[in-house]
Amino acid sequence: MRTIQSMEEKYLLPSLELVEQVFTDHESAGEGKLVRSLVEEIRSKKYYLPELELIMVEDREVIGYVMFSRFHLEGKYEDELLILTPAAVKTQCQRQHISKALIEYGFEKAKALGYKAVIVEGNPMNYRSRGFVTSADYGIVPGPKLHLPAIECLMVKELVPGSLEYIRGTVDYSMYKTLT
Repeated sequence: MRTIQSMEEKYLLPSLELVEQVFTDHESAGEGKLVRSLVEEIRSKKYYLPELELIMVEDREVIGYVMFSRFHLEGKYEDELLILTPAAVKTQCQRQHISKALIEYGFEKAKALGYKAVIVEGNPMNYRSRGFVTSADYGIVPGPKLHLPAIECLMVKELVPGSLEYIRGTVDYSMYKTLT
């Protein structure tokens, strides 16, 4: 049976290994190590929300992973805005709606915790169906150090209707050494 839950200590290392393996399989060994380092760094920062580091477990094995963490734009909105990064599903289990289930569960949990919106950087084809839209259309723009393949790769989703009417600013990852 597959279950979704918040992170537990016994799954900290297996989830890191899953993230590294998935990004190694689909990108490169360097990308796998980078994303693993990012997860470790987020866990060490004030932006980390253990209740929003979510895993799907089957037979005591982590097969899916997503992390939502607090995020700010130019020092504002950190109690309202989350970033979704990374998301990973065991290669052999992909195309089974695992990331969809984890992300949707995360939206509900985040909304219950009072968060208003979520940003994500990635392939729009992977996130449009989850309700994400191009963030630049709402005044949330990439900073000069973000090198996106296209402006549409930076997206946002309202958890609370109308919240994007006042959340504006530039996305900058300088709070994370891993990304600079």
